[in-house]
Amino acid sequence: MEYNHKEILLSLVRTKMPYGKYKDVLLCNIPVYYLEWLKREGFPKGKLGVQLETMYEIKINGLDNLLTPLKNL
Repeated sequence: MEYNHKEILLSLVRTKMPYGKYKDVLLCNIPVYYLEWLKREGFPKGKLGVQLETMYEIKINGLDNLLTPLKNL
């Protein structure tokens, strides 16, 4: 399945984690250590997995500021 890049980036600041330790936390606010753990264990399948893996890449590459303007949309 193909995902729209703009849609995925916007969803990172609008979507809350649906389960687990960080249930109800916006994906953009999940700490990097948890994303690193998910990377080791395997990201979930589907859109949530794409979102979490994208957030992982953003955080480990120090690109958090990329999402700042999107938080105000």
